[in-house]
Amino acid sequence: MDSIAKAFSAALPIALTAGDPAGIGPELVLRFLHTQPLARRRDYWVYGDPVILAREAQRLALDIPFDIQRNRNPSLSVHTVRLIPCSNLPADQPLGQVRAEAGAAAATAITKATQDALAGRVGALVTAPIHKEALAAAGIPYPGHTEMLAALAGVAEVRMMLANDELRTVLVTVHMALRDAILAITTDRVLHTIQMTQNALQRAGIAAPRIAVAGLNPHAGEGGLFGREEIDQIEPAIRQARSLGVDASGPWSPDTVFMRARGFREFDVVVAMTHDHGLIPVKYLGLDAGVNATIGLPFVRTSPDHGTAFDIAGQGRADIRSFAAAVAMAQSLCSPTPRAP
Repeated sequence: MDSIAKAFSAALPIALTAGDPAGIGPELVLRFLHTQPLARRRDYWVYGDPVILAREAQRLALDIPFDIQRNRNPSLSVHTVRLIPCSNLPADQPLGQVRAEAGAAAATAITKATQDALAGRVGALVTAPIHKEALAAAGIPYPGHTEMLAALAGVAEVRMMLANDELRTVLVTVHMALRDAILAITTDRVLHTIQMTQNALQRAGIAAPRIAVAGLNPHAGEGGLFGREEIDQIEPAIRQARSLGVDASGPWSPDTVFMRARGFREFDVVVAMTHDHGLIPVKYLGLDAGVNATIGLPFVRTSPDHGTAFDIAGQGRADIRSFAAAVAMAQSLCSPTPRAP
């Protein structure tokens, strides 16, 4: 069974990881829960530090009653939120600073939530932002969520999909130096990305996704004048995908394909070769409702399309719209409604 196609019950709770304790992650989780009706709060399990969450709830004047569940006890008090403790930080843990203990706490939350997803206890993960430097300081050998989740799930390859109401993009390469990313663009990698994109959008309810594949070079190489990656790697992958029944086209010039997908609605998604090629167009449209989804995992995972915002941590100024959109996408991917392209 394809990992994306695995069915999840909409009745399962959604795991919310609180992210780096020094950033806005705890605030996002608390304020999101505060927007939910009392009866719906039981639909979420929170993974984080009890002391930090209590401190931030007090700072924000939010009454979010937690039941601390150290042994995954299935019983819950009425109108309480299940909290799985993932660290034991001091109440004076500083905000807005890169700290190894904060990175370790964030990694533990991700690990425990992933274990529960793999065990079928939760239906999806929604992850608050983590800080790459804090992870590194804690000795965590992954540059971010994407790579860490893949390792924890035992999956060889995953891809990042960024989406908002106007545009979706999937990345062939993610967190690596640009010169390394170019060398990583192989026919097999591009083909696998196209197939994973097809599966992910079908899982989201689009029966026959129209997939635009962006080129790497200016003007998609201009017939080899500006580079041969389109001819040697990307075009063969598109041909193979089409032979498998995928509605893939390209390689299209990267400077216009996103406009065609967004403005003219010619495509449902754009497959981009590198991190910045794909993320700049989506993030330019705004971070307030953007969602990052990891495709290729044996469970649903989404996150807000922004970072830890150390500069405003603890000030009650975090915008929860992207986090709320990530929760909504996770819920829709657990129980999608099929629709035409």
